[in-house]
Amino acid sequence: MSWAKHAKEKLSAGETVVIRPRGHSMTGKVNDGDTVTLLPMPGGGLGSGDIVLVRVKGADYLHLVKAISEDRVLIGNNRGGMNGWTRRKNIFGKAVKVER
Repeated sequence: MSWAKHAKEKLSAGETVVIRPRGHSMTGKVNDGDTVTLLPMPGGGLGSGDIVLVRVKGADYLHLVKAISEDRVLIGNNRGGMNGWTRRKNIFGKAVKVER
């Protein structure tokens, strides 16, 4: 996913990123080809249901925060699938705007 690598680099540098992800796992929240604006992930301000750019088990996703437990978050898609638990430090950005 070259879009994710580029976005992670910009977010890690403190920059806002606009991406146009492809796929159907987030249909209803982020549809195929929607424009998504991501802000760099600060230390806090994360809640269940937030859309985040995250790395889980070696793969990058634009998926949902399903649960939070101390410094870990459970990540899944909008179709009932779960990616698994990851550390907060693996969240690069949080979606603040989705445009169709």
